[in-house]
Amino acid sequence: MNQFTFTGREKMVLMFFMALGAICLAATYFVEPATMVVMNHGHEETVSTHHMRFWSNFLQNVVFFLGMAFTAMFGYCAFITAYGGWFSGMKRLWEAYALWMGVGLIMMLILIAGVWMHWHHLYHWNAHGVTDINDPHYDEIIAGKAPFLNKYWYTFATLICVGVYVFITMRIRSLSVAEDNGVKGDYSYHNKMRGWMAAFLPWGAFTSAILIWQWMMSVDAHWYSTMYAWNVTASFFVGLLSMTVLMLIYLKSRGYFVYVTENHMHDIGKYLFGFSVFWTYTWFSQYMLIWYSNIPEEVTYYMQRFGEYKLLFFTMVALNFAMPVLLVMSRDAKRVSGLLVFTGVFVLIGHWLDHYIMIMPGTVGSHYGFG
Repeated sequence: MNQFTFTGREKMVLMFFMALGAICLAATYFVEPATMVVMNHGHEETVSTHHMRFWSNFLQNVVFFLGMAFTAMFGYCAFITAYGGWFSGMKRLWEAYALWMGVGLIMMLILIAGVWMHWHHLYHWNAHGVTDINDPHYDEIIAGKAPFLNKYWYTFATLICVGVYVFITMRIRSLSVAEDNGVKGDYSYHNKMRGWMAAFLPWGAFTSAILIWQWMMSVDAHWYSTMYAWNVTASFFVGLLSMTVLMLIYLKSRGYFVYVTENHMHDIGKYLFGFSVFWTYTWFSQYMLIWYSNIPEEVTYYMQRFGEYKLLFFTMVALNFAMPVLLVMSRDAKRVSGLLVFTGVFVLIGHWLDHYIMIMPGTVGSHYGFG
């Protein structure tokens, strides 16, 4: 398999967008005022913003791409364990995506430091006095969840769980490279890989839900849903499939992945369509049950998103459900590169927007725009 080489133009474009992203992220920190005037029982009150928009953006993007890196390795392990061979020609791409978990863990250390040092106030459960019954800020609901929602669990669950992901991923990657460079017909490396993969699957399946609850769902500490982890994981996987489609088509245009044919792209297109429908199933199941029961403690989650994020909310649903159904449901559509690229771009944006809507209302509320 050929080693990918960046051209000068590619390096320039990538550096430009990385610089643009860094500038935009910095802008959310410095443009946002340090204090804000709010109304409290009819009286104006000046409160600190804690640069919430900066930290919310940081949390959303780190978790979004870290989650896709995790599902790349999880899907890779699942296919190999199930004796799947159709994706062997593109496995290097998912290995590369999975290795980003190391970078994501480093970025999570910044969020962990913020929890301990109170650099940010993303999580209500980390506020002073909310678990102390003698404190005026005492919160009975959060106090009941304190054995799980606390900075110790947040720190050690992240370090241990993601640390194990990174370690196993690096072992599998090294065995995969050794297998390519080894003697033809020697299955010892493959058997060792299957052993590591068999360990990764149950560990990842169990612990990923814990991390999703702590990183994302706990920004709305009073609310919870048993479908949340399923829905978020499905979103990660569909985002991964969208990135896979875009990257494979681009790299094939550069002369790489010659063994990936339109049949492989058709299979990826089927996964993209199928898991988009699965995401819709988990999303609608969560929404419909909460809407139908109409319990005040539960519906507040959607009331805020309907009220302040209505346009973004319905745009996200259209991109993530209507777009795949309308464009790539037929067999022929999955074999048209241009249509797959078009769908992949908008579905990737849609699932990024899905995570935006999951995090921002619980952190910045209605103050998610500039100004």
